[in-house]
Amino acid sequence: MIRIDSVTKRYPDGTLAVDRLSLEIPDRSITVLVGPSGCGKTTTLRMINRMVEPTGGTILLDGVDIQEQPVNTLRRSMGYVIQNAGLFQHRTIVDNIATVPRLLGWGKQKARARAAELMERVGLDAALAKRYPYQLSGGQQQRVGVARALAADPPVLLMDEPFSAVDPVVRKGLQDELLRIQEELGKTIVFVTHDIDEAVKIGTMVAVLRTGGRLAQYAPPAELLSAPADDFVEDFLGIDRGIRRLSFFASGGLELTKTPIVTAESTAEQIAARATPDVPYLLVTDPDGRPLGWSEPGALGDGPLDAARLLSHGRPFEYGTDSLRAALDGAVLSPTGWAVAVDGTGRAVGVVSQQTIGEAIRSAHAEGRTGAQSAERRTAAEAGADAGAEAGAEAGVAG
Repeated sequence: MIRIDSVTKRYPDGTLAVDRLSLEIPDRSITVLVGPSGCGKTTTLRMINRMVEPTGGTILLDGVDIQEQPVNTLRRSMGYVIQNAGLFQHRTIVDNIATVPRLLGWGKQKARARAAELMERVGLDAALAKRYPYQLSGGQQQRVGVARALAADPPVLLMDEPFSAVDPVVRKGLQDELLRIQEELGKTIVFVTHDIDEAVKIGTMVAVLRTGGRLAQYAPPAELLSAPADDFVEDFLGIDRGIRRLSFFASGGLELTKTPIVTAESTAEQIAARATPDVPYLLVTDPDGRPLGWSEPGALGDGPLDAARLLSHGRPFEYGTDSLRAALDGAVLSPTGWAVAVDGTGRAVGVVSQQTIGEAIRSAHAEGRTGAQSAERRTAAEAGADAGAEAGAEAGVAG
């Protein structure tokens, strides 16, 4: 959808914001531009819709040079979401969302109907339609901004640090909402952020930029975390990139054990049968199988259960759906060192030790290294084949 070819932006004072940047942005994907301050992320984004004009190079949209299109036509063909939403404070929410359709000549009734449809899609209550932006929370305003950008159903969506001004809980919700909407609509999204966690979570492809607008690495998140191109990328990813990488490995292969699980109504005999030397604690669940907490076997027996005396069960992970990172997090947060696996309804399906999770992590990393080495060998072989073909062609020309 978008091809950035040797694009440069140099300002009149000599400042070089972007230096010969080349990127191929795939269709129906989220491409994230990330890097330190002054790396040209926002400048690159704004050159795509010509809010900033490049000094050199070309940007192609669906194979056509964007310089060949009237600038207003170009901008109206792209959704644009910025930090703090940038809403019109004197317009109601429904009219904010309907802005671009109205500019394109839609009737008021049709534009408002589209706005109401999009409010539902981005998770906004219909009762908010007649309110004004100042009457909404920060997270709600950002949802309005996303809805407004989608109003005319543009194929391209540009997002400039849209979630950076909200708190972490709201930000996570907005990220999840964006991924859900993208799964439904399949837009070509270019997303700017300075947060590597956000880039890794939402990006199909991630472009890490250096100061001065030079490309350091362009790769899928898993590849970026497993094989940083150089010291700059490795430092930017941070010392916990190995933990982040676990997000790309599923928990479905973990070997669970059900032996140390008992219900709050279990008898002393049933509890004794579940206690083993290998598992010093038992996980107590309610009659429906939902975890309540851990207990030493000797503290359980006939009679009513005192739930207040149970140890916390940490943060359960959904088996087969959540990642190894979530499983490890559950084990670390558990006072027993064991993570609790649940199904989609929250019922306990087993427990797993830190040791077992560690073995799965080592296996996953080993498989990742093998895959990366295979990819490198394929790349080297392809390069050798290309070089051989070029040499053969040159020899033929010489002949």
